[in-house]
Amino acid sequence: MIYFDNSATTRCAEEAVKIMNKCLLEDFGNPSSLHNMGAIGKDYLKQSRDIIAGILKCQPKEVYFTSGGTEGNNLAIKGGVEAKKRRGNHIVTTKIEHPSVLNPIKALEKSGFDVTYLDTDEFGVIRLEDLKSALREDTIFVSIMMVNNEIGALQPIADAAKIIKSFNKDIIFHVDCIQAFGKVKILPKKLKIDMVTVSGHKIHGPKGSGFIYINEDIYNIMVPQILGGGHERKMRSGTENVPAIAALGIAAKMACENLDENARHMYAMRNRLIKGLSEIDGVSINGHKDENSAPHIVSVSIKGNRTKAQVMLNALQAGYDIYVSAGSACSSNKPGISETLKTIGLEKDLLERTIRFSFCPENTMDEVEAAIKAMKELVPMQIL
Repeated sequence: MIYFDNSATTRCAEEAVKIMNKCLLEDFGNPSSLHNMGAIGKDYLKQSRDIIAGILKCQPKEVYFTSGGTEGNNLAIKGGVEAKKRRGNHIVTTKIEHPSVLNPIKALEKSGFDVTYLDTDEFGVIRLEDLKSALREDTIFVSIMMVNNEIGALQPIADAAKIIKSFNKDIIFHVDCIQAFGKVKILPKKLKIDMVTVSGHKIHGPKGSGFIYINEDIYNIMVPQILGGGHERKMRSGTENVPAIAALGIAAKMACENLDENARHMYAMRNRLIKGLSEIDGVSINGHKDENSAPHIVSVSIKGNRTKAQVMLNALQAGYDIYVSAGSACSSNKPGISETLKTIGLEKDLLERTIRFSFCPENTMDEVEAAIKAMKELVPMQIL
């Protein structure tokens, strides 16, 4: 099997599984309990929080554990907008955000908030002049993803933050880093980002784990979205998922301690795949082909009457045991036309003929060569 769908989910690291098993079978105490078993559970939370804070170069108390990216994005958006709603009514985001960002914002729009959706260029990158023009006196919240989950577009987050904070330092700036963490260095304080969201299962941690960084300066005004016993400094109530959080800490450490080396390896595989696939008639690459894009995502469109994404996905799986994606896995059970592909101006007949290859550090160059060979055999047959 060759697994090239790592942007959908990753294989859980053995070290992460090991610590999960220990927490499930031996150190299973509730962290809120006052006895020894509870203290052990609390130590696991502290260890993971300290690891993540060290990676982000922030205070441990600015890291809050969640059930994953969707919950984190909902907390950031709803909690941040509600905190600032007395000051203004305007939100800025992009047309290519993940559904866990776009749908909460659309819900806020229905409730009366005014939203500006930024376009991108043909590579999926926002234009900074558009962002500058979009900001208004009543703008209270901006959300821009760091890496697009479909084509790997890298957004100019540092420049965007400068524009936002120069215009009004009180605007909350949220960045969805779910596809960026472990592939790109993220230092929220240096970048002037107020909130960062991350999901564990994209970095070889378990599903159902994640965290959100919330700058201490806005902690006191943030509005929690899950109420209860006041866990996570009252930001996210509910008994902490100690096994998943312990594993998340291990996965985050592993993803970031070899970040530069892993990025070089994935860029090498990406470059080879792009070169090999570009040699096939009817195949085109979406987004930047160089290192202006993230290291782990390649979006490919294929011309032809029989090249719909699901057909290609099934053919690669059945004939070659290669697993790729027909788009974002979050909506793949009900496939629709990708907003990202529409926004970059992809030809109409290619919108349903696009597949995504996504790597992890465990993938090899031999697997890339096998994928190129498979595509060179398969695509001409499908185009006929």
